[in-house]
Amino acid sequence: MPRLGWREWLALPELKLRAIRAKIDTGARSSALHVEESETFFENGIEWVRFAIVPTRGGKVRECRARVVDHREVTDSGGKRTLRVFIQTTLALGGQRYPIELNLTQRREMLFPMLLGRTAVAGRWVVDPSGSFLLGEKPARRTATAADGIVKPD
Repeated sequence: MPRLGWREWLALPELKLRAIRAKIDTGARSSALHVEESETFFENGIEWVRFAIVPTRGGKVRECRARVVDHREVTDSGGKRTLRVFIQTTLALGGQRYPIELNLTQRREMLFPMLLGRTAVAGRWVVDPSGSFLLGEKPARRTATAADGIVKPD
């Protein structure tokens, strides 16, 4: 089974995030993504969320939207329980692509804009807590292609 370090670079291609730094946290059940702001709305009877993210320090704000799959209470590391919006998206990590659920929250005070929890890594990866960026450093900038599942805005 392939190994991950305690922190890795990953991508969320459906959200047009080519590289985002994540902390791998087997103590956390769910994955979480930092959002600056979010708002849920209904379209044709389906609940959606629009949200703003900044994937890297000093980066540009990106506007995203995704279908809401659930609202669940999450207990943070300090023991505080909050109701969070969950979405499903594709994770691209170490040559693998697969769907994960993640919740949207404020992680402004945290060092990593994303936390990858144990349900997203279970059965696919072994986490080596002594390793860091075992899958490589941040990908170099390049032009996105249709194969990336990323479409440039008009």
